[in-house]
Amino acid sequence: MIGRAFRLWILIFGLGLWPAGVSAQDVWQSYMSDAQRTQQQGLLELAEGIYQIALKEAERFEDEDPRLAETLNNLASLYYEQGKYSQVETLYRRSLALVEKVWGSGHPNVAVSLENIALLYLVQGKYSEAEPLYQRSLAIREKVMGADHPTVAESLNKLALVYYRQDRFSEAEPLYQRALAIREKAHGEEHPTVAGTLNNLAALYQRQEKYSQAEAIYQRALAIREKIHDPEHPDVAASLHNLGLLYYAQGKYSEAEPLYQRALAIREKALEPEHPDLRASLQSYAALLRQTDRDEEAEAMEERVKGIRTER
Repeated sequence: MIGRAFRLWILIFGLGLWPAGVSAQDVWQSYMSDAQRTQQQGLLELAEGIYQIALKEAERFEDEDPRLAETLNNLASLYYEQGKYSQVETLYRRSLALVEKVWGSGHPNVAVSLENIALLYLVQGKYSEAEPLYQRSLAIREKVMGADHPTVAESLNKLALVYYRQDRFSEAEPLYQRALAIREKAHGEEHPTVAGTLNNLAALYQRQEKYSQAEAIYQRALAIREKIHDPEHPDVAASLHNLGLLYYAQGKYSEAEPLYQRALAIREKALEPEHPDLRASLQSYAALLRQTDRDEEAEAMEERVKGIRTER
């Protein structure tokens, strides 16, 4: 159903009354820019309507014009944000078919399209459907970009996550390790992507209760983030929280608590009040307070969590 905001936009901007001499490219680009801007502003219903107009403009180009794939992908990203997964899949599948036709089945752009669909399956827990798409994307990037290219590390990380989510740890571990080696070689040992891969590898070890290995890797990731970021950066908070979770899992509450406290303080300052990471910090700290018999403090934390859920 078209909302009031979109009807108003149509009246002001969308009547197609373009001055003589304006190219089809300019018309399409104008609609795309408007849609992207309104999407960034959170006006999703309005953005959807504008994307639909941009799509109609793109469909007037030649059959294999890459602008059509771009428009399909952008509209799909909007539907993804709205949780309209069946519509997302339809658009991504159409875009993939177009990209394969335009560029060929082994082109890096095909790898991107494959991973768009794979992510959609991943967030829905459809791991058996996500896996072959990530595998195909990885194979394309290895062949075209070379085995040590940073984009190969991206694909390795994503495929490893599919295995991790299914508790297929022995399959995930070598992929994370290879991704780590690629990123260290490409970017150096103190790069944000290195810290991110270290975090993934540490989480893998934690799930297997290999706590000493996980601790050393979490600490390295934290050290990198503290060095390259501001002390109150959200990535620093993520590493603090992860290390705190590791200590909590081992019953080391006195070691976990200062990490939770610092992570929470950063997130309270850096994030919006309804942000899920802030909620996660509150929940983790509340659980620790319960475990250490500080029920009144725990209840206060839990009330804050309830407040966040109500706002959302």
